Amino acid sequence: MNKLIISLSPHIHAPGSIDRCMWNVVIAMIPALAVALWTFGLPALWVTLISVGACLLTEWAITRFLFHKPCTLSNGSALITGLLLAFNLPSILPWWMVVIGAVVAIGIGKMSFGGLGCNIWNPALVGRVFLLLSFPAAMTTWPSGVGSAFIASIGASQQVDANSGATLLTHLNSGTTAFSDYNFLDMMIGNMNGSLGEVGGIAILIGLIYLLVSKTITGHIPVSVIASAAFFSWAFGGNPLLDIFAGGLLLGAVFMATDYVTSPMTRKGQLIFGVMIGLITIIIRRFGAYPEGMSFAILLMNSFVPLINRYCRPTIFGEKERRKSA
Repeated sequence: MNKLIISLSPHIHAPGSIDRCMWNVVIAMIPALAVALWTFGLPALWVTLISVGACLLTEWAITRFLFHKPCTLSNGSALITGLLLAFNLPSILPWWMVVIGAVVAIGIGKMSFGGLGCNIWNPALVGRVFLLLSFPAAMTTWPSGVGSAFIASIGASQQVDANSGATLLTHLNSGTTAFSDYNFLDMMIGNMNGSLGEVGGIAILIGLIYLLVSKTITGHIPVSVIASAAFFSWAFGGNPLLDIFAGGLLLGAVFMATDYVTSPMTRKGQLIFGVMIGLITIIIRRFGAYPEGMSFAILLMNSFVPLINRYCRPTIFGEKERRKSA
């Protein structure tokens, strides 16, 4: 017999649901996916399909044969992980590496903690960092795609390979090109090389607007990440626009740092979280061994989320009224 579970009031109902929020994120990612397919063509489509398919299959198998629970694929979370993992990969990455990354992302980054809502780190970034540490050469060989003419135009004297060139951040950190060599319009529309999800700044911002309008997320984390990165880029003598639009900063700020499970609950905590991600990213870019630091910054701050939640607690319902009456 089903039992009626009664909890203490107040009972507040909201129109949102897990499924609705997840599918809103998927919709917001469509512009960035379209730019990636336009820039890199068929290879980008295969990487995306393999990543999504492997993530869906891994979650289904673990849920069915290890957890013995009903299928959870309909909530869209595994689809988002597959898309985000693909967005963090080169379009020429071998298919079997994509599969390994997907299995690690879902199997280790998500399901080993108990599934959706229980994971500590962003699953897609767990898969991405695992591949970066395991296969550094393959993960740092970037196809130039449509942007090959752009890369060649700013680095002809550096003998940039039009088929597999370095990213803009790599060129900048190596000192082979200057800030003035970059066309920011090309960077914003995806006319450059890099991973699938980092080549369309305008497309990512369109996705951000949709997420804000649909109230899927608030602007606290993405705005604080971008503003913090811009400020510290300027403070360290860099170009804020270049640091924002080159690399995966926008992708991470909009789609990965805002993950419900691995980000703080309160507005104050989210601001601290975002500011620290921006700072750590710029520090790694300026002084670290990797030209890009967004993934490491997010994963590091994911680890501090329980501590942030502990010291940035939400106001108890009715506490403000009690203090006023006191």
